[in-house]
Amino acid sequence: QVQLVESGGGLVQAGGSLRLSCAASGRTFSTYAMGWFRQAPGKERDFVAAIGWNGGVTDYTDSVKGRFTISRDNAKNTVYLQMNTLKPEDTAVYYCAARPWSIARANYVYWGQGTQVTVSS
Repeated sequence: QVQLVESGGGLVQAGGSLRLSCAASGRTFSTYAMGWFRQAPGKERDFVAAIGWNGGVTDYTDSVKGRFTISRDNAKNTVYLQMNTLKPEDTAVYYCAARPWSIARANYVYWGQGTQVTVSS
């Protein structure tokens, strides 16, 4: 069982930056691939980024490549999403998720409650 708690969301102007954090419980954090997803009002939840269990592999959806960076610190049981050059279309609730071992864009097992990110124009 893994429990995930996101933090770091907020209101920022277009062009600004935010760093999201996701703290995980449990001693097996380093065996999970981690992902970030987002859901805008009236839309489905979409994949944003993922990172492999040891941080060696990452994956991003095209719309955030070059602007967002996912990273993890297994000693702190935490995964991060650094978001730069934010755009109003990045406005959404951002969710952290975990799945055993292999990196992927779907089939995540554990989910956090989400943190709101609002980008004003």
